[in-house]
Parts: sequence; structure tokens; C-alpha cells
Amino acid sequence: MLLNWKSLITVYSIVLLSLTGFSQVETPQLSPRCNFTQTVGLTNITVDYSRPSKRNRIVFGNVVPFDKTWRLGANKNSTIDISEDVYFGADTLTKGEYALFAIPGEKSWELVFYKETSNWGTPDTWDESKVACRLKAQITPLTIPFETMTIAIDDIGTKGATLNISWDEVRVSYPFTLQTEDQVVKSIASVMAGPSASDYYKSAKYYLAEGLDAEKALVWITKAIEMRGESAYWMIRVQAELYANVGKYDQAIAAAKRSLEAAKKSDSARYVDMNEKSIIEWSKKK
Repeated sequence: MLLNWKSLITVYSIVLLSLTGFSQVETPQLSPRCNFTQTVGLTNITVDYSRPSKRNRIVFGNVVPFDKTWRLGANKNSTIDISEDVYFGADTLTKGEYALFAIPGEKSWELVFYKETSNWGTPDTWDESKVACRLKAQITPLTIPFETMTIAIDDIGTKGATLNISWDEVRVSYPFTLQTEDQVVKSIASVMAGPSASDYYKSAKYYLAEGLDAEKALVWITKAIEMRGESAYWMIRVQAELYANVGKYDQAIAAAKRSLEAAKKSDSARYVDMNEKSIIEWSKKK
């Protein structure tokens, strides 16, 4: 009986060890991740990076060597995602997501926007064709050191801002501008021009599906077809169905025939079949 108890204790110990082996010890990250989105004008700029700290070390020329490509930050690549084109003087950074690399020098930095964002650190093989933009800036010495590396968007206006990178006793600044006025003008023109063909079509289709005011929906779908043209067989099909719903079968058949011909030209077998069946069905109701 004693042997059985020892066996049970042994088994219990093994099970306990196996269960605890799946647990993980959590410790603070030395370079915690930071993610922020800043809106400048009508453009959203999202920065995602890890923030290393000085921790009583000499940073530049030591932790971060001079004149060598450095993943800006720590751990996985730092990234920046811009929703519209950004202009750094004569250099254009087109909208999209980029990894951020830097080449720190004693007096100036080079900032590199790289199209491949999935690296952990610098790429094993650097591909210059993936460089979207290179920027140079003189360093600004700081009288009060930054303990933790900080990427910030400052000096925010409606037409631009400044991308600042600060760590230890160094700051580099990259002012940029935006075409905010063009964005606003386009937005105003779009709204003032009124609903699009797609807006009219979606509204009419919703009214058709929900059995709402068919006469009003007919006005909308007619405007959509006028704007989109007679090739829009899917819109003309909605017009045909709405005519049928209000008992105007002659107009429904005429619209179905127009939709049928346009569908044939676009090789849309489904709409060809639907229209042919509807023409037969509605002809019997005249």
C-alpha cells in the first residue's frame, strides 16, 4: 500500500510540473511598444514603434553606431502609415505604410522610408528599389536629454506639421506639408454635386427590397441610369422591377428588354435569364 501512495505522489508531481510548464513568467519590456495616430489637416498618420531607453548609456556612437543603417527604435521595425501623400520639401512620400530606418551621423541624420515592413531589424539584403524616400536633417542638440526614444508629430497646422525624433541629447526634425486645400476642394465639389449614380441606385434598390415608395424609387433609379448610361443593365433591371411593382407592365417590359440587351453585351447570363423570364411573366399580366 505504501508503494501505491508513493506512486500516486510521483504521478501527481509529474502532472503538476507539466501543467506549470505551460505558464509564462511576465516581465516588463525594456523597449515597450507605442502606437499613435495623429490627424494633420485631413490626413491620418499612424506611427508604430518600440521605445528603447538610455539607461545610463552613451547612445549615439555607442549603442547606436554612427554612419550605419539602424532600425529606428527596437525590436520589430518601426512603421509609419499615411493616408495621403506627404511632401518633405521637394521629396514626395506617397500614401501607404513604410518601415523607418535611420543613418545617424555626428552632425546630421538620414531618415529612410522602406516599403518592406515585416523585417525584424535591418533587412538581410538591402533592396534600394524598396526605398520610397530618403531625407536628411541636421541634428539639434538638446540641453535636457530624452531618456526614452520618442517619435512625435509636432507644430501641427492644417497644411502640415513636423516629424520629430528625439533621444538622449539629439533631436532631428523633418517638416512636411500636405495638399489639404486640394482635398477640401474635392470634398466640397463632391458634396455640392449631389448624389452619385451609385447613391441613387442603392437607394432605389433598398426601397424595392423593402417594398417602400416605388414611385419615389423610380425617380431615383431613372436618375442613376441617366448618369451611368444604358450599359448599366443591373440598374435598368431595378427600374423594370419597380415599374412592374406599380402595375406599369408596358414600361416594365420595355426596361427589361433594355436590360436584357445590355446584359447580353456584357455576357451576364444571370441577368439575361432573369429578364427573359420577367418579359414572359409580365406579358401575361398586361
